[in-house]
Parts: sequence; structure tokens; C-alpha cells
Amino acid sequence: MSVARSVRRSVARLSWVQRALLAGAVLTVAWMSWDVAGLNERLVRDTVVYVLAPAALAIRHGRHLGYRVDRRAVRNTVLLSLFVLPFYVVGSSLPTIRSYYPMWQTSAAFGEFLPHAIKQFLIALAAETYYRGLLCVGVREIGFKSVFISPVVYAFHHLYKPPIELMLSAPTDVLFGAVDYKSESILPSVVAHGVGLCVLDWLVLHEPLIPTEQVLRWLSWVPVPL
Repeated sequence: MSVARSVRRSVARLSWVQRALLAGAVLTVAWMSWDVAGLNERLVRDTVVYVLAPAALAIRHGRHLGYRVDRRAVRNTVLLSLFVLPFYVVGSSLPTIRSYYPMWQTSAAFGEFLPHAIKQFLIALAAETYYRGLLCVGVREIGFKSVFISPVVYAFHHLYKPPIELMLSAPTDVLFGAVDYKSESILPSVVAHGVGLCVLDWLVLHEPLIPTEQVLRWLSWVPVPL
């Protein structure tokens, strides 16, 4: 009991930012320890770990995780989405991307792809609630440096992804975090990430919009397998 009381007292002395970062570390361990076998199980895990747990923590402390929509957030959502769309289009032509995506079995048939896309979007919403909500917008009181909290964790969680995606993961995290920080909302990253994943899966299920050979020539200078 004395140990438990000591832990509770130590936690009680922590600031909100310290508690949020501690929770972020614990949730990362929980996420990595919870094995899943398919898209439905992944959706359950991510909802519990990345949405419900951070939301409960935020509500308990009277904080918000960027679940807000206003004119600035909508404007930045459109701008960010338009900026990242070409990356998804070009990426969908790369052999390593086409061999990896879609991550879960689906087809281009509308009746099969639509439920898949909805679940993908919800998984992106969960991820952004954790990375950009809890670890960026949620602790924005420390200033712009909050944008740089999650890139290492974000990159670590992408170690199993294609090399080009891993290389871009940290810069992407910083970009998404910066836009959300300025917006005081996670709407921009949720839409850019969620819709982008759905678009990428749809493109990979069809012939490349840009010939693979052409894209490989454009990116021949990139120092990772494509």
C-alpha cells in the first residue's frame, strides 16, 4: 500500500504536460504489446489506446485534444490535404508501396472498398488523436516545441513500413503537428492522413496514374529502395 500511495503522490505532483507525456509513453507500450490479427482488431485496439484513454485523461483534467472545427481549421485542412495529395499519387506508383498497400485485404469493388475505407479513416483519426492530439495540441502550452515531441515515436511505429515511407515519417509528423498546432485542431491531420490513406489504397488497386518507370527516374536520387 505504501508503494501505491507513493506512486499516487508522485503522479499528483506532476503538471498536465508531464502527465500527458507519461501517459503517451505508457500508451505506446500498451499499443505495441497488444497484438492484432486484422483490420477490425486493429480498429478496436487503436480506438481504446489512442482515443478512449487520451480522451479520458483529457476530460479528467479539463483539457482538449484538438477536437474542434472552425474557419481556420477548415482552411488549413484544405491546404494540407492539397499539399500531401501529390505525394500519395506519386507514391502509389512505387513498387515498394504497391507491394505493401493495402495493408488489409480489400478490392476495388465499391461494396468491399467502402467499409475498408471507413475503417482506415477511423484508424487514422485514432492515430492523430494520440500523436497530434495528446502529444501536440494537447500540450501546446509549452509552445511550438510541442510539434517535435512525437516524431521519434511516430518514426519508431513506422519501422516496418516501406523505406521511403519510413524516411518521410518524421518530417511528415513535424508538418502535420505544425499545421495542427497553428490550427489548435487536429482536423487538418485527420483529414490529410485519413483521406490520404483511402486514396492511396484506391490508387494501388488500379494501374498507376503515373508510369512506375517514370517515377523511378524522377526519384533515382533517393538513397533508399523504391
